[in-house]
Amino acid sequence: MRIPHPILGLRDQSEFVYLGDACLLERPDGMQADALQKMTEYAYQRDNCRGLHRELWFHEQGDRAWLVVTRNTVTHEIVKVEFANEVASHD
Repeated sequence: MRIPHPILGLRDQSEFVYLGDACLLERPDGMQADALQKMTEYAYQRDNCRGLHRELWFHEQGDRAWLVVTRNTVTHEIVKVEFANEVASHD
């Protein structure tokens, strides 16, 4: 699989480390009344979806950028790649 880096262009998957579901960017507030329940769900509940999925990838062998890759889990087609810091600041 080749990942289209937003700045560096197409890069081989071997340059990256897969870090899981991009929902990890949406960490709950630990000071809320239901913090224990929300943090438990955040840490342990993951959907194993079929189709489009947002994933975190780290460009370890390159510019060390964190990326959010929107990928079809059935076909492995990548439909969008964004910098994680830009995604986190807009959500």
